[in-house]
Amino acid sequence: MGATKIIGILLLVAGAAALALGGFSYTKDTTVAKVGPVELSAKETEHVNLPVWLGVGAIAIGGLLLVFGRKN
Repeated sequence: MGATKIIGILLLVAGAAALALGGFSYTKDTTVAKVGPVELSAKETEHVNLPVWLGVGAIAIGGLLLVFGRKN
């Protein structure tokens, strides 16, 4: 299996995941206050929304790579 087909499959899977999940979340540490040697921090959860066109575009490009990819 060539690199073009592998990239096409990965784009198809990533596009389907983007459409199914709609985004992803991550946690970051934030310093709330710092007084001398004492530091207060908090963990904040951020959510990133992925647009629908991104998932559809990844699926379309992945499909095109699989169909019209370089032939051996």
